[in-house]
Amino acid sequence: MTRELASWPTQGEWHWRMSVAEVARSGPFSRFDGVTRWFAVLQGAGVVLNVRTPSDDDELGSCEHRLTMADAPLCFDGGAATDCQLIDGPTQDFNLMLRDSCLPARMVRIHGSAQELAHASKTIAVYAVSTRASVAFNGQRLDVPPATLVWRTLSKAATVRVQCEHALWMEWSA
Repeated sequence: MTRELASWPTQGEWHWRMSVAEVARSGPFSRFDGVTRWFAVLQGAGVVLNVRTPSDDDELGSCEHRLTMADAPLCFDGGAATDCQLIDGPTQDFNLMLRDSCLPARMVRIHGSAQELAHASKTIAVYAVSTRASVAFNGQRLDVPPATLVWRTLSKAATVRVQCEHALWMEWSA
């Protein structure tokens, strides 16, 4: 079951989309052609993703990725045939999906604090995983409850600061 947290634009075909998925059993992922996808485990023992792109050698098969809450998010082709095997029971996972017009982009885990001077024409998003986070955009401080997403599309350069025990930082071209 997937819960969309945000997408833009809200009408028609989205350029970017963020969601949290409750994965109760192993099985295939939905395919999203023309989309770059980031995936991070939020809760549970984790997953093994088998990702097979059209360019993969038939003899070698798909590429296997074991992901837990301790691992960096995985970036992969949303149009690839992807199978998910649960490691030990259900998981909760975060998905960031971007159309090519939003690239370059990144998703990283933050533990503690982070600060960055972000340039204009960029969208910055922070998801507080299991504890509160403090996020400041040019001094405008936001107290972010657990399991909550905040984002800003920057029209000018901004200093972005995050204080947290565990959060996801995402950015992409606006």
